[in-house]
Amino acid sequence: MHCVDLKSLFTVAQFIKARCDHGLKAGTSVNKNYVFFEVEILDLKNKAQLCYLDKVEPNATIAEIKTLLHKIYPKFYPSRQALKLHPEGKALSDDDVLEDLPVGTTATMFFQDLGPQLGWTMVFLAECLGPLFIYLLFYYRLPYIYGFEYDYTRSPFKVVKLACWCHSLHYIKRLVETIFIHRFSDGTLPLRTIMMLCLYYWGFAAWQAYYINHPLYTPPTYGRLQIYAALVMFLVCEFGNFSVHLILNRISCNGSRPKEIPYPTNNPFTWLFFFVSCPNYTYEVGSWISFTVMTQCVPVGVFAFLGLIQMTIWARAKHKTYTEQFKDYPDLRTAIIPLFF
Repeated sequence: MHCVDLKSLFTVAQFIKARCDHGLKAGTSVNKNYVFFEVEILDLKNKAQLCYLDKVEPNATIAEIKTLLHKIYPKFYPSRQALKLHPEGKALSDDDVLEDLPVGTTATMFFQDLGPQLGWTMVFLAECLGPLFIYLLFYYRLPYIYGFEYDYTRSPFKVVKLACWCHSLHYIKRLVETIFIHRFSDGTLPLRTIMMLCLYYWGFAAWQAYYINHPLYTPPTYGRLQIYAALVMFLVCEFGNFSVHLILNRISCNGSRPKEIPYPTNNPFTWLFFFVSCPNYTYEVGSWISFTVMTQCVPVGVFAFLGLIQMTIWARAKHKTYTEQFKDYPDLRTAIIPLFF
């Protein structure tokens, strides 16, 4: 009968104890329910496979999948990508989680190239700089605009000079707000959309300036009373708009969603918050209506009307966000027009 070597047994026991101290205990097993996903990304146009992502975490977001695709195709940075579950479907949000989507463990997504993108700061700068300089070209009556006999001449009417000052003030204010006050998300806009926006703002600035600075332009019907009453209202709306933007700058946000309800301060220009959710839009529309009354110019009126429609859409969407997110949101507030909508 062989004797057991006690020294060897002791060595084995010490080894087992050391391994257990490091966490390798008997009976421990890996979670077998944890499964990785496989993501196939196809080109939206020709359905060709762009890449096949293996072992993707189930809690990965669409934003993370875009980042993985960007590493394979550096040209397609995340903001340039749109990923869809169906070629004709809606683009997935960056916050969507892979395991929450109606897909199996092998997901097929369709990639759409949104084209070159620019950030919101550049968008606002382009929108504002164009109208500011375009209007001045007509105000100083540069050659080839009206006729050679009017080159570098000025209108004799005071309202034309005031209109130039007001128009310039409005866009200079917007430039200052864009650079120093507004906080923009990381979102972007396609270059072709930016070109359409610039065409809209620059085109309207040229249309307005052409008629207001035209040699045949005539002052408003009710003269000084109409001009200066509208001027006062314009300045009130501009300062009110600026005051509201200062308040909104202090509101903490989660992306584009506010974390708190904006309230008025001791500044009386902010008291419009008692009645509307978006007083900045109310003041903006008021500025353009005042400018329309002051100049009595149809192109300005058309621009103000279209602005009212667009800002009402934005304001109602913002108002809906506030009411859904905050249960104690003030009942008196409407979207943009006090007590109406």
